[in-house]
Amino acid sequence: MPRIPWKKHIFVCTNTRPDGHPRGSCGARGAEALVPAFKKALKERGLDGAVRAQRAGCLDYCEAGCTVVVYPDGHWYGGVTLSDVEAIVEGVATGRPVARLVLDFEALPDKG
Repeated sequence: MPRIPWKKHIFVCTNTRPDGHPRGSCGARGAEALVPAFKKALKERGLDGAVRAQRAGCLDYCEAGCTVVVYPDGHWYGGVTLSDVEAIVEGVATGRPVARLVLDFEALPDKG
């Protein structure tokens, strides 16, 4: 029997820009450590077959990094640290976003 694809994805921006770049980068803020932490938390909850945590290229919200987005839920998070992983996984499991981490797009600098 074929394996059913994942129902949700947690994309973690791991883009790295050169030191001193004015927008910064998620990679420079420790994003690489988030991916295995998400994988571990998902496995511990038995969600690793239904939810995939993975690296992503630039999600274009560097100023708010580390940036994480959950699909298909469309929950965008900013300023994510290792201490936030469990709360985000709980949010993925329940379908409820973690309010304190939700990215405020209106507060971000205009890219135009």
